[in-house]
Amino acid sequence: MGTPAGRWVLATTVLGSGIVMIDSTVVNVALDRIGSELGAGFTGLQWTVNAYALTLAALILLGGSLGDHLGRRRVFLIGVIWFAAASALCGLAPDVGTLIAARALQGVGGALLTPGSLALISASFHGTDRAAAIGAWSGLGGIAGAIGPFLGGWLVEWSWRAVFLINVPLAALIVVVALRHVPESRDTEAASGLDVSGTVLATLGLGATTYGLTGLGERGPAADLVAALVLGVLALVAFVLVERRSPHPLVPPVLFTDRVFTAINLATLLIYGALGVVFFLLVLELQTVAGFSPLAAGTTMLPVTVIMLLLSARSGALAGRIGPRLQLVVGPLVSAAGLLLFLRIDRDTTWLGDVLPAVVVFGLGLAATVAPLTATVLDAAPDRYAGSASGVNNAVARAAGLLAVAVIPGLAGITGTDYADAAAFDAGFRMAVVICAALLGLASLVALVTVPGRRREPAPTERIRIEECLHCGVNGPQTLPRNAGRSAA
Repeated sequence: MGTPAGRWVLATTVLGSGIVMIDSTVVNVALDRIGSELGAGFTGLQWTVNAYALTLAALILLGGSLGDHLGRRRVFLIGVIWFAAASALCGLAPDVGTLIAARALQGVGGALLTPGSLALISASFHGTDRAAAIGAWSGLGGIAGAIGPFLGGWLVEWSWRAVFLINVPLAALIVVVALRHVPESRDTEAASGLDVSGTVLATLGLGATTYGLTGLGERGPAADLVAALVLGVLALVAFVLVERRSPHPLVPPVLFTDRVFTAINLATLLIYGALGVVFFLLVLELQTVAGFSPLAAGTTMLPVTVIMLLLSARSGALAGRIGPRLQLVVGPLVSAAGLLLFLRIDRDTTWLGDVLPAVVVFGLGLAATVAPLTATVLDAAPDRYAGSASGVNNAVARAAGLLAVAVIPGLAGITGTDYADAAAFDAGFRMAVVICAALLGLASLVALVTVPGRRREPAPTERIRIEECLHCGVNGPQTLPRNAGRSAA
């Protein structure tokens, strides 16, 4: 950590994962301007968010495997260059269809570089320096996530296209530094072959299901939407069957034989589904109904990230002493209470009197929840599957946001150009908030029923593994390289 070589590796990986984190949040601030300039309906705005989330969720596990086989720096650099090219296409998009396609390509680049950034740290640092480097990577990455909405609001005041075009010079800097200062590494013990069939089925299943669910809210049970849902379900069932027989599965089936692991991933699905919808709709509500500028709306959730950075480590330590159940039961309920406070938003809303209290309560609930969620997932997995367990939980979190953004706005009655109609959008937002609060309440119930009251004391070889897998509560769990548990031990 104290050497120039170490600082270069850390800076490169933080910048790489940072641009992915920023683009997970920054685009939400620009949606109102995108819709107005490109004449997009609400479904188009949903797909602007979901196209990115779809390819990122479906391919992120494959991205980690490619790095193990082909070289982590090589795949990381390919991901950075791919991400930059797709970002340029987003910034130059003449219509919403082109923008959606470019966002899907952006997600592919993110899936290649995100797991590679942490894998490079795991391979480059050793012993206590590895834990310190990963801690710094997570903290600085969290700051990048916090900067995203602020940066987005500032750029949108000029042009929404700048939100994407700014990635190009950042990516060029990352490539130059990585080529000069980051060593190459591979996993020489990785199983031969890649789970291509599993990846194709996962992508098809998530894509078809998302297409069907997104369209139902606006067009009802049209034949093509029903067919897409059937195809998506069949593809996901086939994915499960393929994973059970694959010699090198993306998702080792043995993980789900543990009741707690399965339950915690169900809770993750519910929690991050709610988060995805809230972060998608809140900035639109603040701009459409409360009359906030893009910059003011974009900085609204900044206190959440500050609270997470200050309290997440303490929350994890507390869960280590008393067990995770209490925090996993109470945390989602506190976050749900924060969401319900957002129902106070109207045209006379002020940030200090109305929005900030809701944001603080919501953030305190997340801080209580996220670190114990991570530790419980890892506690439930065998040592040799530590990286896979973290990767699966990461993919579940991203898929949760994808599917929730596809279905909940429709259930809440938000369709067409409602995002430009204050009264119509406000009514839909209120219903969506209630649904999201209910999802958090259900996650609390799942934890109450399934999570043991006391956390087992980890063996010495497991402690680094648990400490090193850190979440970003806004953007989803971070992927741990597949061999990180073995390396740390």
